[in-house]
Amino acid sequence: MTALIGYARVSKADGSQVHDLQRDALAQAGVDANNVYEDAASGKKEDRPGLTACMKALRRGDTLVVWKLDRLGRDLRHLVNLVDDLTQRHIGLKVLAGEGASIDTSTANGRLVFGIFAALAEFERALIIERTKAGLAAARARGRNGGAPFKMTPAKLRLAQAAMGKPETKVADLCAELGITRQTLYRFVDPKGALRTDGERLLMRKAKK
Repeated sequence: MTALIGYARVSKADGSQVHDLQRDALAQAGVDANNVYEDAASGKKEDRPGLTACMKALRRGDTLVVWKLDRLGRDLRHLVNLVDDLTQRHIGLKVLAGEGASIDTSTANGRLVFGIFAALAEFERALIIERTKAGLAAARARGRNGGAPFKMTPAKLRLAQAAMGKPETKVADLCAELGITRQTLYRFVDPKGALRTDGERLLMRKAKK
């Protein structure tokens, strides 16, 4: 039996913002109050237990309902990856307000927008793979087989993010392709591809350069 699963997030945990507006919108959309998961955290914060529980609760054929698109993703990359995960699991998405309100996979237009997100995720993965392979080839041409040993780079990290969590990914093969150890891989990402603290720091250092 399919279900509507809601997710709500406010930006501050000090009580200055409340979930009531989002709860009311989700209820009006038909989401049972027992199927609503919530967080009180910044959109940039990686640790969102409500979202983690929500993603685990979703089953094939269910629909994830959010008030606005910015309640869901930390940033565009995170949002694209989330939508790609939903697509792979045959889970729908419905956005009730804001610019993302055209996303409703029960409609033709909504499925089109949903498909664009999936295409963006595929495009990003292809670019990451291409750049990583080019970098490894350049390293081999300079006499360094596999690049710098045991070193994680932003390009490798993004490839690891895209590959981890996919059922067909073999960790040993991924580590061999990236030229890193399994220990190094799990230092930066978890088994589902989510960034760990060291991964966040690495990408932040890259962004500041």
